[in-house]
Amino acid sequence: MDQTRRRLLLTGATAGALSLSGCLDAIGSDDGALAGGSGDGGRHLQLVLSDAPTPLRSGYVVDVAETERPWDGDAFAAARNGETYTTQHRTPFGSRPDDPKYARHDGTYYRLGHVVVDERAVTHPVLRLSAVAEAGADESPEAIDADDLSEADRTVVHVAHMAARARGNEGGVPWGAVRRGGFVFRDDDAAESRLVGDDAPGHVAYRERVYEIDISRERFYEPVYRATVEPVAESPERLEAILRAQFVDARLSGDDLSGQTRSILRDAQGEGYGETQPYSSAYRTVLTALHARAYLDGNIEKDAYVEDPGTGMVQYDGTYYHYRLRFLTRE
Repeated sequence: MDQTRRRLLLTGATAGALSLSGCLDAIGSDDGALAGGSGDGGRHLQLVLSDAPTPLRSGYVVDVAETERPWDGDAFAAARNGETYTTQHRTPFGSRPDDPKYARHDGTYYRLGHVVVDERAVTHPVLRLSAVAEAGADESPEAIDADDLSEADRTVVHVAHMAARARGNEGGVPWGAVRRGGFVFRDDDAAESRLVGDDAPGHVAYRERVYEIDISRERFYEPVYRATVEPVAESPERLEAILRAQFVDARLSGDDLSGQTRSILRDAQGEGYGETQPYSSAYRTVLTALHARAYLDGNIEKDAYVEDPGTGMVQYDGTYYHYRLRFLTRE
């Protein structure tokens, strides 16, 4: 992305945040006090530090021969040698912009990724459930018990059950697992399932209800992914610097902090540390060092953000931590 376009996008995002901030101001509290302030009684701002991978590369460098995708080793070798390796349905390496993956070969670290190079039309069975009776009721049809199915088929029934339940606006739905209002089989999964085929049951009993099973074969348009690898570092130290640049939001040294400030950070590594307004000088130092000025300047509940100001990663005396800031009310 060229710098002019990057600046335009950033300007647009900032303008949107400013506009939203004005809207929120109209519906915010009337007193204008910072949330967690002295007028909020027991409401306090809590800081929690939790362990992050140290060194960072231990959480991002993978052994492609041992991932959950059996083809990753072949994809890595092919892409490294300039050959084309493609997949459908699942991306090579499972790498995402917010969770990149790296692999090492002959002393060189490679960033693993993918690009979309085509589209393919495929047909997959979709299983949907519809509740028809209470299990054990006189009028309930003959049904196979979900407990008699394989683990894979029990998962199918569970997912489709949640989709059926959601049609009555009850409970949550794991969108992603639920697709098109049911469960979508891949070809290999369908071939091994008792729920698909000429001998498949018409009903299944699950969680004290009997469901009618409906199978339809539907068209899908899926991207084709080509595996990519890019050499980025020739040493562990260089890769560590790359990861720090991507993920570390703040860096602290105990030598630069007072004893009280270090004590706050030590407490935050346990169950968390919190204060009500007005915050102590040491706590304000911590919040400033974490670049969490949104909790000190203005009104955190009326502000709008391009990114969440209450989460991030900090490097403290060579160790990495995830940090989380949130308001809690003491009972």
